[in-house]
Amino acid sequence: MQQLHVNLTIPIPEEYILITKVEFEQLQQEQLSGQYWTMKDLEKRVGKEWRWIKDNILYPTRFKKILDVNNGGFVYYPEGRGKNWSLHASKMAQFLDDNFHLIFGG
Repeated sequence: MQQLHVNLTIPIPEEYILITKVEFEQLQQEQLSGQYWTMKDLEKRVGKEWRWIKDNILYPTRFKKILDVNNGGFVYYPEGRGKNWSLHASKMAQFLDDNFHLIFGG
Protein backbone atom coordinates (compact mmCIF):
# COMPACT_ATOMS: atom_id res chain seq x y z
CA MET A 1 0.00 0.00 0.00
CA GLN A 2 1.26 3.43 -0.84
CA GLN A 3 1.23 6.23 1.69
CA LEU A 4 1.53 9.93 1.27
CA HIS A 5 2.93 12.01 4.11
CA VAL A 6 2.00 15.68 4.04
CA ASN A 7 3.23 18.54 6.16
CA LEU A 8 0.38 21.05 6.24
CA THR A 9 0.19 24.48 7.84
CA ILE A 10 -3.23 25.91 8.62
CA PRO A 11 -3.34 29.53 9.77
CA ILE A 12 -5.51 30.19 12.81
CA PRO A 13 -6.79 33.75 13.24
CA GLU A 14 -5.56 35.49 16.39
CA GLU A 15 -9.06 35.70 17.85
CA TYR A 16 -9.25 31.87 17.99
CA ILE A 17 -7.41 29.33 20.14
CA LEU A 18 -7.21 25.56 20.04
CA ILE A 19 -7.80 23.63 23.25
CA THR A 20 -8.38 19.99 24.07
CA LYS A 21 -11.87 18.64 24.70
CA VAL A 22 -10.94 18.04 28.35
CA GLU A 23 -9.86 21.66 28.77
CA PHE A 24 -13.09 22.82 27.12
CA GLU A 25 -15.23 20.72 29.47
CA GLN A 26 -13.28 22.05 32.47
CA LEU A 27 -13.90 25.62 31.32
CA GLN A 28 -17.61 24.91 30.96
CA GLN A 29 -17.74 23.47 34.47
CA GLU A 30 -15.81 26.41 35.91
CA GLN A 31 -18.28 28.79 34.28
CA LEU A 32 -20.98 27.40 36.60
CA SER A 33 -18.72 27.14 39.63
CA GLY A 34 -19.97 29.33 42.47
CA GLN A 35 -23.12 30.22 40.53
CA TYR A 36 -26.65 29.76 41.83
CA TRP A 37 -29.72 29.52 39.65
CA THR A 38 -33.18 30.85 40.27
CA MET A 39 -36.28 29.11 38.97
CA LYS A 40 -36.14 31.42 35.92
CA ASP A 41 -32.57 30.27 35.21
CA LEU A 42 -33.66 26.64 35.47
CA GLU A 43 -36.58 27.29 33.12
CA LYS A 44 -34.14 28.64 30.52
CA ARG A 45 -31.80 25.67 30.93
CA VAL A 46 -34.48 22.99 30.76
CA GLY A 47 -36.71 24.74 28.24
CA LYS A 48 -39.84 24.09 30.30
CA GLU A 49 -42.06 26.18 32.56
CA TRP A 50 -41.84 26.08 36.35
CA ARG A 51 -44.93 23.87 36.76
CA TRP A 52 -43.44 21.17 34.54
CA ILE A 53 -40.09 21.45 36.32
CA LYS A 54 -41.73 21.08 39.73
CA ASP A 55 -43.88 18.13 38.61
CA ASN A 56 -41.11 16.27 36.77
CA ILE A 57 -37.84 17.21 38.46
CA LEU A 58 -38.11 18.97 41.81
CA TYR A 59 -40.99 17.23 43.58
CA PRO A 60 -40.95 13.56 42.55
CA THR A 61 -39.77 11.69 45.65
CA ARG A 62 -36.94 9.88 43.85
CA PHE A 63 -35.38 13.24 42.94
CA LYS A 64 -36.34 15.39 45.92
CA LYS A 65 -34.52 13.10 48.36
CA ILE A 66 -31.34 13.76 46.36
CA LEU A 67 -31.90 17.45 45.57
CA ASP A 68 -33.24 18.93 48.82
CA VAL A 69 -30.64 20.81 50.92
CA ASN A 70 -32.31 19.36 54.01
CA ASN A 71 -31.12 15.94 52.78
CA GLY A 72 -27.62 17.17 51.88
CA GLY A 73 -28.57 18.14 48.33
CA PHE A 74 -28.07 21.32 46.35
CA VAL A 75 -31.57 22.76 45.90
CA TYR A 76 -33.16 25.12 48.40
CA TYR A 77 -36.90 24.46 48.44
CA PRO A 78 -38.62 27.69 49.52
CA GLU A 79 -40.93 27.37 52.46
CA GLY A 80 -43.99 29.42 51.62
CA ARG A 81 -45.10 31.79 48.91
CA GLY A 82 -42.86 34.67 47.93
CA LYS A 83 -39.67 32.83 48.86
CA ASN A 84 -37.09 32.18 46.15
CA TRP A 85 -35.68 28.93 44.86
CA SER A 86 -31.90 28.59 44.92
CA LEU A 87 -30.09 25.87 43.00
CA HIS A 88 -26.34 25.22 42.94
CA ALA A 89 -25.72 25.68 39.20
CA SER A 90 -22.89 23.23 38.50
CA LYS A 91 -24.41 20.44 40.60
CA MET A 92 -27.86 20.97 39.11
CA ALA A 93 -26.44 20.99 35.58
CA GLN A 94 -24.66 17.69 36.29
CA PHE A 95 -27.83 16.23 37.83
CA LEU A 96 -29.84 17.19 34.72
CA ASP A 97 -27.23 15.60 32.44
CA ASP A 98 -26.98 12.42 34.51
CA ASN A 99 -30.74 11.96 34.88
CA PHE A 100 -31.98 13.07 31.47
CA HIS A 101 -33.25 9.58 30.68
CA LEU A 102 -35.23 9.45 33.94
CA ILE A 103 -36.61 12.98 33.66
CA PHE A 104 -37.77 12.76 30.07
CA GLY A 105 -38.09 9.00 29.74
CA GLY A 106 -40.43 8.48 32.66
